[in-house]
Amino acid sequence: QVHVVESGGGLVQPGGSLRLSCTSSKTIASATIMGWHRQAPGKEREMVALLGNNGGTVYEHSVKGRFIISRDNEKDTVYLEMNEIKAEDAAVYYCNLAYGERSYWGQGTQVTVSA
Repeated sequence: QVHVVESGGGLVQPGGSLRLSCTSSKTIASATIMGWHRQAPGKEREMVALLGNNGGTVYEHSVKGRFIISRDNEKDTVYLEMNEIKAEDAAVYYCNLAYGERSYWGQGTQVTVSA
């Protein structure tokens, strides 16, 4: 079993920035797809950003140009840099790491947006 842990959530004002981090008990360097997803109250979980092992990225339309997914193999961490945060970005953010055919979720980190 692979243990995935998110961190970095918190309270942020509209227009502010946060950086979420995702670590794993299995090295990030061997992950084939790394992703951030979010779930707001009363809504289904949705994909926010994906990063492939080849460096390719996919973003949900509403976060394009504001969020950046990246990884640091030396620090064994996947990041989600969130800029120009909006009220609608408030949610629990989950990291998902795929190693071959199996993928693993973390427990999530809460992002609250309030002035």
